[in-house]
Amino acid sequence: MTESLHPAASHHLPSFITAPGETDVLMVVMGVILVLAILMFGSLFFRLHTLPERIAHKSHKLQFEIVAVLGLLALLTHIHLFWVAGLLLALIDIPDFGGSLSRIAGSTEKLAGIGPGEGAVDVPQMSVAEVTGIGSGEGAAEAPQKTVAETPKAAPADDKGLIHA
Repeated sequence: MTESLHPAASHHLPSFITAPGETDVLMVVMGVILVLAILMFGSLFFRLHTLPERIAHKSHKLQFEIVAVLGLLALLTHIHLFWVAGLLLALIDIPDFGGSLSRIAGSTEKLAGIGPGEGAVDVPQMSVAEVTGIGSGEGAAEAPQKTVAETPKAAPADDKGLIHA
């Protein structure tokens, strides 16, 4: 069965027009191009989006974690100011004060005649009840109460303001 053109149709049809029942090659090609373009644009977007994090990672910046969090916030909230702040933090070199402070602490310990790292003071963890003298829970009745007579008296001071025990 031969297909004939409609009498109103032009006899010089372009090559991209398909006959009824045939595969539209142009539509398939354009669909593939559209899918590839979307994938390429998404890849470019995410690559550009992680630019501050990659810059901070390559230069071993101290603020790398902050830059990474700002990039994630920018991605999830669509607030571009977070991305700009992350980019600025990735480009700025914040000085390392920890190295200088540890050198100062080491020198001070050396002057004091103690070994390195021995100058750290361990403060015992006390509960609020121990600090205030107020018991808590079942042991509240058993906690001894200090009276005014039991509190230590201040040592007298001489005329120069020195306290003698």
